[in-house]
Amino acid sequence: MVNIIFTILTNSMAAYVITRYRLKNKFFNMMYYYFISAMFIPFNVIMLPLVKEVSAFYMDNILGITFLYIVFGLPQSIFLYSGFVKGIPTALEEAAIMDGAKPYQVFFKVIFPLMKPMHATVAILSFMWTWNDFLMPLVLLSDPHQQTLQLAQYVFQGQFSTQYNLAFASYVLVLLPVLLMYVFFQKYIIAGVTSGSVK
Repeated sequence: MVNIIFTILTNSMAAYVITRYRLKNKFFNMMYYYFISAMFIPFNVIMLPLVKEVSAFYMDNILGITFLYIVFGLPQSIFLYSGFVKGIPTALEEAAIMDGAKPYQVFFKVIFPLMKPMHATVAILSFMWTWNDFLMPLVLLSDPHQQTLQLAQYVFQGQFSTQYNLAFASYVLVLLPVLLMYVFFQKYIIAGVTSGSVK
C-alpha cells in the first residue's frame, strides 16, 4: 500500500514536469528518454551489483525494497502518465495561474484530479507487479522474518519432497487478491492504457 501511494504521488509529479517541459528544455527531453530506456533493461542484468549496493546501504529490508519498487516502477509510470498528460489542455493550467494559483496548486488541484484513470491503472499494475514479484525479494531480503508471501510459499518445497496440497492451497490464497482486483478494476486498466498510448 505504501508503495502504491508513493508511486502515484512521485511518479505523477515527475511525469507531469517532464512532459510539460521536454519540448522546451533539452534536459527534460533527455530525462524522458533516459527513464524510458530503463524499461528495456531486465532486472537480471543489474541484479548482482544491486545486491551489493543494497547491502552496503543497509537497504536489505522491507523499507529498502519498497523504495526500490517505487524507483523501478518509474519508467513504466512515466511512459503511461506522459501519454495521458499530453491530452490535458494547457489552457486549464494557464487559467489556474491567471487566477493566482501556485505551481503546486495547479498540479494538485487541477491536473492531479484529472489523472484519476491513469492513477487507477498505475496503482493496479504496480500492485500486481509487487505482489507477484519473487526474484527481487529472494535476492535482496536477508531477514527470514521479513520474507514476502511468495518467498514463504517456497518452504513447501523440500530437498526430497514437495507438499503439493499445502503449496497449491497457498497459491490460491495469494492469487485471490490480484484476481479480484483485476476483475473489479479491469475497465480502468484498459481505459488508462489506451488513453495513455494513443496521444
